[in-house]
Amino acid sequence: MSRNPNIRSERYPTIGPRPDCAAALAYHYLVAQRPVVPVLRAGPFVAALQRLFGYVSDLKLQPLKAVQYYHMDRDISPPPSKRQKRLANSKSPTPVLPPRPSLLRTTRIYSWNVNGIVPFIQPSIASFVAKQSVSKSEPSSTSSPPPPVTTSLRNFLQRHQWPQILGLQEVKINPSDLSTQRAVEIAVNKCISCPDDGPKYKVFLNLPKDKYNARGFGRKLYGVATIIREDFLQEEGATVREVDWDLEGRVLVVETKSMLSIWNIYAINGTSNAWRDSATGVVIGTRHDRKLAFHKLLLEESRRLERNGYQVVLAGDMNIAPALIDGFPRLRTNPEQHVVNRKDFNDKFFDSPEGLQGIDSFRYLHPKQKKYTYHPRNVAWRTSCDRVDLIVVSKTLVDKGILVEADIEESQAERGPSDHCPHFVTIDMELLRKATA
Repeated sequence: MSRNPNIRSERYPTIGPRPDCAAALAYHYLVAQRPVVPVLRAGPFVAALQRLFGYVSDLKLQPLKAVQYYHMDRDISPPPSKRQKRLANSKSPTPVLPPRPSLLRTTRIYSWNVNGIVPFIQPSIASFVAKQSVSKSEPSSTSSPPPPVTTSLRNFLQRHQWPQILGLQEVKINPSDLSTQRAVEIAVNKCISCPDDGPKYKVFLNLPKDKYNARGFGRKLYGVATIIREDFLQEEGATVREVDWDLEGRVLVVETKSMLSIWNIYAINGTSNAWRDSATGVVIGTRHDRKLAFHKLLLEESRRLERNGYQVVLAGDMNIAPALIDGFPRLRTNPEQHVVNRKDFNDKFFDSPEGLQGIDSFRYLHPKQKKYTYHPRNVAWRTSCDRVDLIVVSKTLVDKGILVEADIEESQAERGPSDHCPHFVTIDMELLRKATA
């Protein structure tokens, strides 16, 4: 019996096929609620059941609450004809994904260039009440609740089973726009049209302060937001900070008591436009020059953190596609400075003994897979795309099996109103604590 792709086990996030005998035992124990023969309470059958459902504390008859369900109405589906009849007669609502419990074994980190936060912010409560009052005035046959807002931040967090951290790039909020900043905090904690009992989140913003290099568009440009589950903040004693070498709103750093340093990065897109001294406004180079300086500063701080015992996770839009496989139909080579920028990034973070010698998490786990994060909206889907959003991790996270999972949510639905797709990694926190103890 193959693994249901909609189930994500908290303890075994990437498990392959399970034996049919385990499915049969599971049916008797969990669905029919019949006791399992005592002799089968130990050995490979128990292990198979534990792998099948993620975790069963004991195979004595325990309440069904001992098992968590994800996207499941029943454990084993009935035949199609009975299934259709049962669904037609069922009045129970679709189950809402439960929040992950505290003290998790794993931590999931999402990163996403949203290309502007406004489409993801909920409408005001006043507008929602107005819509409801209009619907009540219509005949009951036409009245229906509004559909869930699938582009909302809260919906994204729920859909991806409440990740501990979500790093957003290019939020494009004017630093003086306090109303929009408050709206983001509301949007990650409440979905007006799709209420839930999920965990609460805290929002941290870094918006542009550079009056010479972050101008135009009403100052609605650049900016990053790191969204963190409140229980993770408390359990990990996490702190969030900016870096003194970034005034464009490109970097936020989360540091935990488990010695994990998680970066949210919107790296500079190198161009021939002028780069000015942030204090005087004097032109001191191009944005290509600043991009190379950004790489250098990022490397220096990452290596300092590693020397101090931290394991580093650099997540975000790096504006670099590292290799030929990461560009379709071809890798960008014009102008030539893009080639120089790519080589500099690869040397500093992957290849050079003097560099970070980090690991490209997605490429490490999917060495030949062609998936992309950047999909411009002015061309047909997947006709011109690049993998410029990366999560680079310290080598120790791979060597000690702490990196559990890495992938890209590549679909038009997941891209939503942005021009980038989300991507993520999963970290085994128990192994991390052992490695950094």
